[in-house]
Amino acid sequence: MLDTEKRNPRTLLLDRMSSEEMVSVFQEENRVAVEALTPALPSIARAIDAAAAALTDGGRILYVGCGTSGRLAAQDAAECPPTYGTAPEQVVAVLAGGASALVKASEGAEDSAEDGAKAIRENGVCAKDIVIGISASGGAAYVLGALRAAHAAGATTVSVTSNADAPISAASDIVIYTPTGPEPVTGSTRMKAGTAQKLVLNMISTGAMVKTGHVISNLMVNLKPTNRKLRARMIRIVSLLADCPEAIAERRLEQRNWSIRSVLAEGS
Repeated sequence: MLDTEKRNPRTLLLDRMSSEEMVSVFQEENRVAVEALTPALPSIARAIDAAAAALTDGGRILYVGCGTSGRLAAQDAAECPPTYGTAPEQVVAVLAGGASALVKASEGAEDSAEDGAKAIRENGVCAKDIVIGISASGGAAYVLGALRAAHAAGATTVSVTSNADAPISAASDIVIYTPTGPEPVTGSTRMKAGTAQKLVLNMISTGAMVKTGHVISNLMVNLKPTNRKLRARMIRIVSLLADCPEAIAERRLEQRNWSIRSVLAEGS
């Protein structure tokens, strides 16, 4: 039996717990999810390097997932343009069941390896790209088909799973295995496994963006002024990096069409 499908001995009496007892055990299990990344850190670092190399070479990061895994992938991909100024096509999420699966479960879609392979072909995956398959069980046919098709196209392949010796691991150049173990609610991998997946994707995309020049020190320098909060953040960033008062930073940004990089280049 898969580790993620086993019953958790800590929660056998879950339905009899008070809310206080419940959140206490949930928090203990959350810590397990975080610590599950520790043995995977070398593999995550390799994935960061591969993702950065793909972007530098004009390639893309493509996430492939089903259900919760796909929705987490879509969230990470959607946040890259506003956070780092990337083009929407540079970080892409491919979901079993299509875009509608973001808001409405399409559980049966994960059972078709051919659909996964078709999605890779339709997205024009090539040797410049990196394809990251995400499946808590490690056996989602859609993800497996996508990884095999990506490998055949010459792309770098990465798997993210919470079960050892998973089928998607065998189809990957880089294996990220986070042993989150049995869930508080048996089989509900939206919990610990999903938490670990979110953390892994955060690390990969953030690390890749740092390595490709989207961050100076620990500051985002390709932000877009799409709302008041981001404009205020951009002003603070220019003030810090250019060592000038915020009023001057704002004026310089206005003069340079709200481009942090243009302001910094002007002052160099």
